[in-house]
Amino acid sequence: MLSRLVLVSGSALKNSGSFGACFVQASRSLHSSSPSLAPVPPLPEKGGKVRHGIFPEELFTLLYPKTGVTGPYMLGTGLLLYMLSKEIYVINHETFAAASIGAVIIYAVKKYGPNIAAFADKLNEEKVAKAKEVKELAMSSLAQAIEDEKKEQWRAEGRQMLFDAKRNNVAMLLETNYRERLHMVTNEVKKRLDYQVELQNLQRRMEQEHMVNWVEQNVIKSITPQQEKESIAKCISDLKVLAKATQARATV
Repeated sequence: MLSRLVLVSGSALKNSGSFGACFVQASRSLHSSSPSLAPVPPLPEKGGKVRHGIFPEELFTLLYPKTGVTGPYMLGTGLLLYMLSKEIYVINHETFAAASIGAVIIYAVKKYGPNIAAFADKLNEEKVAKAKEVKELAMSSLAQAIEDEKKEQWRAEGRQMLFDAKRNNVAMLLETNYRERLHMVTNEVKKRLDYQVELQNLQRRMEQEHMVNWVEQNVIKSITPQQEKESIAKCISDLKVLAKATQARATV
């Protein structure tokens, strides 16, 4: 009877305006509060230790210093007896149904729990393996991208040396062209000067030949026939004297 009274009073309090207003105000304050920026701790992969399937081990360790080993069991038994004696919980057909269902669930957990857990762990390991594979592939691709970027930076640093070498080559080509053109100009000027020298030599030689011819012609013209005969006779007499001197030397 007390349990029914508690349920009726609770429903009446819930339907009252003050409780509804407080509930709405609490929900509004919960949703309007600023989100926390603190890092969320990672969820544990496995749950804590429990006893009898539902009771956490921390409850027993909390009561051990004050009640001893049997304290938690006595506390649970006392609460159960209190709820039954005060009719907070009334045993009816639903209790037996719940006990039957609980027994079936416990049997199923004990019987098929390890196999289902192993299957779930296998699926989880496959997912983790795929995630690790994707992660390693992404890390390898990123590492390759980093190496490519470093190589490109090294090539960019080497471009300055390449540009300097190209500048030096261009400067050498310009210097070579300048030297070739200077040599060509020198040769052309030398050819012009040689031409002028040869032209002056030819003119001088022509003048000399003309002078010699003119002198010879004038000398020939100035000789008379009598002088020519006397010079011929003089030459013949000189030849005879030379012949006699030669014969005399030959006989000696």
